[in-house]
Amino acid sequence: VVGMLSLVLVLNYLVYLSLVRQFGAVSWKQLLPMQLCDWAMVVIIIAMWTRRPRWFEVAYFWGIGGTVQAVLTPNLPYGFPDFRFFSFFISHCGIIIGIVFLMLRHHLRPCAFSIVRVFLWTEVYFILTLAADEFTGFNYGFLLHKPEAQTLLYLLSDNRPLYLVQMHLLALAFFIVLYLPFVIYDLASQTISYKGHDRTQS
Repeated sequence: VVGMLSLVLVLNYLVYLSLVRQFGAVSWKQLLPMQLCDWAMVVIIIAMWTRRPRWFEVAYFWGIGGTVQAVLTPNLPYGFPDFRFFSFFISHCGIIIGIVFLMLRHHLRPCAFSIVRVFLWTEVYFILTLAADEFTGFNYGFLLHKPEAQTLLYLLSDNRPLYLVQMHLLALAFFIVLYLPFVIYDLASQTISYKGHDRTQS
């Protein structure tokens, strides 16, 4: 599963770059791997091969927080049956499948401090992508302006400095919400364990 999914993700990305360049649809400035989902793809591949929790936690928050939203509200100027349409959903859905696989098969999960670590990694992405946007003029990570699609970012301010601050707060809120299921699970497990202990004592 790991090898097959990794191969699909990598080949899909390479084929996408090859076809886009072949048809001359965009300049090289639009082909840099600076979308958050590009980074999430690399992270989930490493996480699947290493099974290390630190890699998984980044894949989880980036993949579920960003990739799921991209699938639900895709910012695509092209539709079916354009090859970029298929490539978009193959890459994004592949990331989600990888995360679910690691959770179910290898029981990987984030911890509370994962929120802090991943937020710091997100800041690294933010700084590098902001520099790439200024250099290329391309809207990587939607840091220059809002996406055209009706996403949650569309609800943020039109003032760019405030918009960027709100993006940080939204990301942090997403991370906290994504960790809540594990908090609920842990509390429920502790309650069940506590009740079982009481019955044993009685």
